[in-house]
Amino acid sequence: MTTDTTTAPRRPLAGRIGRILFLVLAMILVIATAAAFFLAWTIQRSFPQTSGELSAPGLDKSVTVQRDARGVPTVTASSTDDLFFAQGYIHAQDRFFEMDFRRHVTSGRVAEMFGESQVATDVFLRTLGWRDVAEQEVEALDDTDRGYYEAYADGVNAYLASRSGADLSLEYAILGVQNPDYEPEPWAPADSVAWLKAMAWDLRTNIDDETDRARLAAALGDAGETDADAQALIERVYPGYPFDKHPVIVPRISEVDPLPEDEAADAEESDDTAAPAAYTGGTSDADRAASAAADALTTVRWEQADSVIEAASMLLAPLGEGIGSNSWVVSGDLTESGRPLLANDPHLGAALPSVWHQMQLRCAPVSDACPFDVAGFSFSGLPGIVIGHNADIAWGFTNLTTDVADLYIEKVQGDRYWRDGELQPLEQEQDVIRVAGGEDVPITIRRTVHGPIISGLTDDFTAVATEPVVGLGQGADQSILPLADAPEVPDGEIAVSLRWTALDPGTTAGAIFALDTARDFTQFRRAASLFDVPAQNLIYADAEGNIGYQAPGRLPIRGAGDGWLPQPGWDSAYDWTGFIPFEDLPVSYNPSEGFIVTANNAIVDDEYGHFLSRDWDYGYRAARITHLIERRAAAGPLTVQDMQAIQLDEEMWIGKQLAAVMVDVPVERKGPKAAVDLLRTWDAQNDADSPAAAFANVLWSNLVRNIFTEREVPLPTGDQGRLFTVVGAMLGDPSHPLWTNDRLAADGRTGMLALSANEAYDELASLQGQDVTRWNWGELHALTLTSETFGSSGIAPIEMLFNRGPYPVGGGSSVVNATGWRLGRSYATTTVPSMRMVVDLSDFDASTWIHLTGASGHAFHEHYTDQTEDWATGVQQPWPFTPDAVADATVDTLVLTPGS
Repeated sequence: MTTDTTTAPRRPLAGRIGRILFLVLAMILVIATAAAFFLAWTIQRSFPQTSGELSAPGLDKSVTVQRDARGVPTVTASSTDDLFFAQGYIHAQDRFFEMDFRRHVTSGRVAEMFGESQVATDVFLRTLGWRDVAEQEVEALDDTDRGYYEAYADGVNAYLASRSGADLSLEYAILGVQNPDYEPEPWAPADSVAWLKAMAWDLRTNIDDETDRARLAAALGDAGETDADAQALIERVYPGYPFDKHPVIVPRISEVDPLPEDEAADAEESDDTAAPAAYTGGTSDADRAASAAADALTTVRWEQADSVIEAASMLLAPLGEGIGSNSWVVSGDLTESGRPLLANDPHLGAALPSVWHQMQLRCAPVSDACPFDVAGFSFSGLPGIVIGHNADIAWGFTNLTTDVADLYIEKVQGDRYWRDGELQPLEQEQDVIRVAGGEDVPITIRRTVHGPIISGLTDDFTAVATEPVVGLGQGADQSILPLADAPEVPDGEIAVSLRWTALDPGTTAGAIFALDTARDFTQFRRAASLFDVPAQNLIYADAEGNIGYQAPGRLPIRGAGDGWLPQPGWDSAYDWTGFIPFEDLPVSYNPSEGFIVTANNAIVDDEYGHFLSRDWDYGYRAARITHLIERRAAAGPLTVQDMQAIQLDEEMWIGKQLAAVMVDVPVERKGPKAAVDLLRTWDAQNDADSPAAAFANVLWSNLVRNIFTEREVPLPTGDQGRLFTVVGAMLGDPSHPLWTNDRLAADGRTGMLALSANEAYDELASLQGQDVTRWNWGELHALTLTSETFGSSGIAPIEMLFNRGPYPVGGGSSVVNATGWRLGRSYATTTVPSMRMVVDLSDFDASTWIHLTGASGHAFHEHYTDQTEDWATGVQQPWPFTPDAVADATVDTLVLTPGS
């Protein structure tokens, strides 16, 4: 018998290799499983307890928290201290990392969390001084309102006392890798109030337009345009509001009883002409700020912004076309129930988590000592309900879009600046930016009588100072001049300062509670008189059947200028001379039309006795909403479903005009011709699944680029509503000079449109294929929800933990369903109707609501983005309010008990 010596030894070796491979694979599987369990444990350990009992030291008596299937809480307490304590506790449960991050933003301390990459933004935000102003506002509160903020802070801190690190949020586990020494500080009332300043920044109205115009005037001068030709072009691309075509909010100001003097006094400070001594702003040593903190952590590569202004806004919510809002109210004369309906959808930057947190606050029983029974949308970090309804009234907001911020060209010599022929000392303040993992960055903050000096901090404001242009005079009589041509300019270096109402201490911190407890139109107006910054259009309805509107806000009275362009800081004739008295502000009560519409359009016409702005939204949304209300009301009584349908309307005004004119434009190529043919039967609705909507928007983008951007001196394209107005007029005028662009082969209207159509087809074909019937707007315009912090870290696995989407959406810019996008940069949605609500004053339980994400700020929590699919498709969910309805909707009940 012979043995096969060539194969026998291989069997044990193969077996050993197999066993080794099995052990390696098993170890990998064990490690992967352990890592998955660890990650799951790390994620879930921060989820809040929402049922049973929980001890909350600081409460006086037990508080009940009922949550519905979407995690929306209803808080019932027997005292205001316990009510706001519990609200703070619940906000911290659901959203503390968001709260902690945003308070670092509002105080210019983001580098303390995330290191050197945030120093420049911190310098800018610290210069604005929001936190210092917030502290002054807290001190100015009456004892009752200050007590609400203190109780809220106590509730937040009670939750912080029970948890730390990753037990608070997954974000802290990741932050701990980069910044292991970081620990959240206790919450303070000023942390809450400062968030109102951040919202004012997000709604800062026309300061960007003012900057763009100044830079455009300088660029045109450099290109050899005469002052007169440059001014004519600027006025052509920034036309006035089309009063003859689009509605104003208050066509007739109502006669109403004035507020009692003691209630209106806070709103009437018309003799206050200068910035208060407590102004906190200025500039820094840019070189020192740029070079400091060289050893700071760089683990997280933040998304790069084009400017510090954009970076600051990205920390709050992304910039983009569409910041604004829609709201309207219709009287019972037009509704099925015979009682008013009120609709609101504020347009803000898309954020994850959403800026809103739905909640109900109820005193049991409601009394003078505990007057709250209110539901709606709150801000995490702020006590009270910002938008919503109580048992008697409902209210909504849209941005007022009045001009409340001006740039001033200052002439500075050393530590002094010129004013009325004399040198005045600059107010200067030394401060320090703390940097995680790096060295401190000392800064110098400077200010004039107008406010902080902001040139040297941002590209835009520095450019305004480098090539300064001033506007002299007002309105049609204004002259736009390079600084060298302006009269009586003193010697000195040039700087730019900012005068802005949000940098003065105000009263909005108390207005929230006044709104929450108002019972009639007089009390509502009293609350509005306190709501000074950010200035908002306030609409109103009550259960008795009344509807109304009040323009609140601290609105400046100007001197020799109107703030359309930077003004001479050395001449006090251009200072603000006071503020419009509250009783002079537009008001409407039960108008004969039976409805009131606000969509950032002009409040009143030019016959109104005070200057408000030259930079309104151009009114396309307002006109469309008005048309839809009138058309639906003519067909039959209005319902909640009618209001919801109007909120989802997606008609693109400029798309209708392009579709009409493209019929006569010769397009030779087969593909572009097929694309143009899509427009022939298009209903002008920007539906998510529409091929025609996709082509219309890409055609619009290419047309705007060819008319405005591809020029020797590019023209600003930041406001699509403004461009609708400019291009809409051009479409009816083939000889309009802007149809000629020497850089392009096209000449005249027909050539420009044909070129743009060809380019639009090529662009869409590369993105979605050559079959035009398979194109769709929703995927092109999709929304990706991005975490404000780690969602733009540049580290894909971390981003995957926090970001969600993309979600296909319809709508567009200057469309009622206002999903804004950045013209010339991306079609992706960046600004959104951050929430939608419809309040039925005949039956509050028949009201509906939705917001962008969900109640929770915890990634992977079931309520992190559980409202997003419904939001994207336009579905609104039931909004229970009465005790029985809330009880029926409750799926979790938590009892917070007093503890030692």
